[in-house]
Amino acid sequence: MDFNAINLKEKYTKFTEHWSPRVIAEMNDYQFKLVKVEGDFVWHNHPDTDEVFIVIEGSLLIEFRDGKVEINSGEMFVIPKGVEHKPSARDECQIMLVEPKGVVNTGGTENRLTAKNDVWI
Repeated sequence: MDFNAINLKEKYTKFTEHWSPRVIAEMNDYQFKLVKVEGDFVWHNHPDTDEVFIVIEGSLLIEFRDGKVEINSGEMFVIPKGVEHKPSARDECQIMLVEPKGVVNTGGTENRLTAKNDVWI
């Protein structure tokens, strides 16, 4: 067992890419992933799992086909499985995702923003 706390600020200094999740911990079959985001992501969904967005720093907008939600530093939002959504951030935003191991960031839509999975920092 490792008795060192995970420092989120320090972990965010280890990468610069946007929309490319980095795993920092696992609990059971779930991964905790840090992501830097800026600009628009793609419309996508995750048919088999809910997805939680926790904003560490900045502001994240998530659009849905029938509405939108803004999530600010210190806030979180859970998207139910199968719900199509499109995240975006006007300025760089640091978020944490909590999702089952193996979830692809673009759901079933592969494109230029599809990130390599299971990248640890």
